[in-house]
Amino acid sequence: MAAGVLELTDDNFEETIKNADTPVLVDFWAEWCGPCRRVGPIVEELAGEYEGRLKVAKVDVDANQAITVKHGIQSIPTLMIFKDGELKERLVGALPKETLAETIDRFV
Repeated sequence: MAAGVLELTDDNFEETIKNADTPVLVDFWAEWCGPCRRVGPIVEELAGEYEGRLKVAKVDVDANQAITVKHGIQSIPTLMIFKDGELKERLVGALPKETLAETIDRFV
């Protein structure tokens, strides 16, 4: 996991989202997922670029099935933006960095 990227689990997901003092970008991914491996480095770049204004986290869907099911993740990568503890945006698929940045900019 890159510096500045949190690893969320079934155990700490809700508390982390609820207590965040900035918006949170969550990347739902899996090791075996090709598109996830393309999005991962982009997510890590965004973590650096938005440091202090955005928390960036990843959830391994294979290891954290309860939170994956709770949020209705049916295909990965799925990226979600939470603000004030609430889901504000859901993006599905390997989207370009520009699209992700434009979406993040609406919430930071």
